[in-house]
Amino acid sequence: MPELPEVETVVRDLARLVTGATITSANVFRERNLATPDAPSFTDAVRGRRILGTRRRAKWIIVELSGGILLLVHLRMTGQLLVLPATVERDPYIRLSLTLDDGRELRFRDVRAFGRVALVAQRSDGEAASNLDPHSPPLLADHGVEPLAAAFTADALRALIAHRGTRIKSLLLDQRCIVGIGNIYADEALWRAKIHPLTPANRLRPAQLDALHLAIVGVLSEAVAARGSSINDYTAPDGDGEMQERLDVYQRTGEPCHRCGAAIQRSVVGGRGTHVCRTCQRAPRGAGRAAASRAVRGPRWSERVTPETVGATRSERAAARRRSARQGEAA
Repeated sequence: MPELPEVETVVRDLARLVTGATITSANVFRERNLATPDAPSFTDAVRGRRILGTRRRAKWIIVELSGGILLLVHLRMTGQLLVLPATVERDPYIRLSLTLDDGRELRFRDVRAFGRVALVAQRSDGEAASNLDPHSPPLLADHGVEPLAAAFTADALRALIAHRGTRIKSLLLDQRCIVGIGNIYADEALWRAKIHPLTPANRLRPAQLDALHLAIVGVLSEAVAARGSSINDYTAPDGDGEMQERLDVYQRTGEPCHRCGAAIQRSVVGGRGTHVCRTCQRAPRGAGRAAASRAVRGPRWSERVTPETVGATRSERAAARRRSARQGEAA
């Protein structure tokens, strides 16, 4: 699933590509992707509105339209936003499209159809409302703090997590606590901070919390600059990212740690594949047996794929080529 850097990249690309354009018509090809309103109301409400700009909240893309209306898009696992000439043929996975007055279309493509689109009013406080009534409750009221905001300091992180006994990785993935961090950047930040994912948050020392804060801000900022990690289905309107070439642990099972040379290992924490260097990231006392019981035996399908594998997708073959190149450099 695209995380904060990938969503931020999409937002910046859209700002450059569609700001100032006017929506002349809309088509909803799969209404189940619409969270609100219904398809007829959606097409009526967007017609004739000018795109004023774009912004991000958590993993939501927010397109600001004239008349106090906001278009929210959550890409989920396979969602993509494409800006193409209207003459380009639509493929079967286009779930929604907006026709612009300059002859282009903004298309929402989603192979697995888990993504969500919502058209809502903007409240007087600037937040997205729950529906087209500007007096309705905020749609994203349960979302936590933004990790790249100035208010996200080491002290703020300490106040958020230091008294909670939840495993630190699970807490980083909790969007009610800190938004935008997913599996990739949680693994990367914890490796940078030398913290094991199973460590309870309330057992982290002040120096570890400071290191974790620096790691979170650092890896997210670097990933934004690199246009995110183009792994599996993610791509932005203006092309792929490069951060996948710079990752230290994620999807590097069996490869040497960039810091100590030990093999990166993969296990499952909270139902999520987790990559760790057990030399650099010492497991908390009592967690060794539990971690071992959850260890994944053997690589995943995507880690077995080679560029010649029959049935592999284009993105899986590309990932296999990158993996082979990294292993060749390490050798």
